[in-house]
Amino acid sequence: MGSIGRMSDKITGRLAKQITAFASKHGGAEGQIAYLGELGARIVLVGTDGAWGDLVAPSMDIAKAAAERASLTLHDDFAGEFAAKVETGPYEWRRMAGIQL
Repeated sequence: MGSIGRMSDKITGRLAKQITAFASKHGGAEGQIAYLGELGARIVLVGTDGAWGDLVAPSMDIAKAAAERASLTLHDDFAGEFAAKVETGPYEWRRMAGIQL
């Protein structure tokens, strides 16, 4: 395995550990991967308790490999019942409103 392969595996492992830690803290988790263009891919995590977070991977392949390694159930899109599991509070509403509040 070349140095790029080792680096990808290291990043995949780190992301998988972060996904697993999030799932452990929030009673389990599900996710969705979104392509970010040259930036890579965003892994959105939603915990069983409604908490959410995200991680950025340098590529779709690494994001998918990390999710698989962490046994994360993936959804095709962030909609419907999956999106409805997210619980937002005052902090999130302030952030979404930006400087309008």
